[in-house]
Order: sequence, then structure tokens, then C-alpha cells
Amino acid sequence: MRIALFATCLGDTLFPEAVKSTAVLLARLGHDVVFPPQQTCCGQMHVNTGYQREPVPLVRNFAEQFGDPSIEAVVMPSGSCAGSVRHQHEIVAERYGDAALCAGVATVKTKTYELSEFLVDVLDATDVGAYFPHRVTYHPTCHSLRMLKVGEKPLRLLRAVEGIDLVELPEADVCCGFGGTFAVKNAGTSSAMLRDKTDHIVGTGAEVCTAGDSSCLMHIGGGLSRIKSGTRTLHLAQILASTRTAPYALTEAAR
Repeated sequence: MRIALFATCLGDTLFPEAVKSTAVLLARLGHDVVFPPQQTCCGQMHVNTGYQREPVPLVRNFAEQFGDPSIEAVVMPSGSCAGSVRHQHEIVAERYGDAALCAGVATVKTKTYELSEFLVDVLDATDVGAYFPHRVTYHPTCHSLRMLKVGEKPLRLLRAVEGIDLVELPEADVCCGFGGTFAVKNAGTSSAMLRDKTDHIVGTGAEVCTAGDSSCLMHIGGGLSRIKSGTRTLHLAQILASTRTAPYALTEAAR
């Protein structure tokens, strides 16, 4: 397949390794991965904060960059951005766009996927040849769980990873407290939610907490670092891209 990779804002600025790992993994599975260079923010943060008119240019650009008929799928290492493209873009286009934008959004949304659902639902792949001999726990992010309803797909992928010691996270489906600007505007509540999450993670004895969204991992990682837990965060794509011949060097990773 010819797959277009969407980097996301956080992937581009703070977590490029998650984006690179997504490309490496898809290429290893035999697909042609392309990167439209004019891609920008999908507009999720604007809509989530209540500004639905402002992201119209971003939504239009997304539809233009990824609407190429030769692109068979648009894949991103982010459940929240995939959710935005599949659900919020249509709302923005219908309220503040035009007929051309509505048509473009409708075309792109049908071929847009979060990484785990693309691997499992489209490629019918759970064993992707990954190797990661570490104790890992998985946090299901809110948008992937509730908006995209990816369910067990990330866990199915993780269970097939060679060498992994996958441990269940207590109260896994409870929000980590990030929520974008929620963490800033409601810092006290956000911090309390985060502490509950980090306590559960530490209780598993996991070396790594993984998830499908860099935003949640940024929030959780900060909390784990502040309590000097020794547990690291790592995007699902980086675990799946790790192999016996090219293993992810966890001992050299930044905390």
C-alpha cells in the first residue's frame, strides 16, 4: 500500500522518534511510506478548546495534503489526532467551510487511521516481528479508547511482541489527567488524576509505560520523572519497531 504518514504537532516538535518508528515499522511490513511535506497541525487543539472557526485553514490543508487518490491510507501515531480527523473535521467543515471542504474531508476521513487500528483492522497483522524484552504496562488513551474505540488492538499487538513481559495496569481506562489545556486550566484536578495514574503504573513494577499518544505519555512521563520512579514512557510505535536485529536500547533512553 501507499501510506501517507502524518507526524502530528507533538511528534514533529517533541517526539520525532515515535514518528520515525511508525515509518520504519510500516516500511518493514512492505509498504510505501510517503510524507507530504506541507502538512501542518490537524486543528485538534483549537476545536478542543472551543475555537471551531479558527482551524478551517488547517482542516483544508489536511484535506488537500492527504486527499491525493494515490494515497491509500493516512496513518498517524496518535489516537487523538486520528479522532480529530475522523470526527471533528467534519463538524468544522459543515459549520464554517464550503462544499469543496466538506467533500475533501469526507474523502480523507475514510482512509485515516491510528497506528494500532491500521495494523490490526487493515493489514490484519498482530505479530509485526517486534522484539522488546522488558516489563511493560499499557495505558489506553481517552481518544483512542472512547472516540476511536480501538479496544484491545494495542494489547493484541503488544502480546505478540517477542520477549515482552506485559503486565495489566490497574484502572487502565481512567484518564491520566492531561486533556490538553485542561491540565493548565484545571491544574489541581489534573495533578490529582496524574498521581493516581503514576501510582498504578509504579505498582506494576513495569520498566516502561506505553501508549498510543505522545501527549498522554508526555504528561505521564513528567509525573513519573518527578517522583523518580525509574519507569520510562515509550510510544507503542517504538516498541513495535524494535526487532532482534535492531533492538530499542532502553538502557540508553532518556528518562
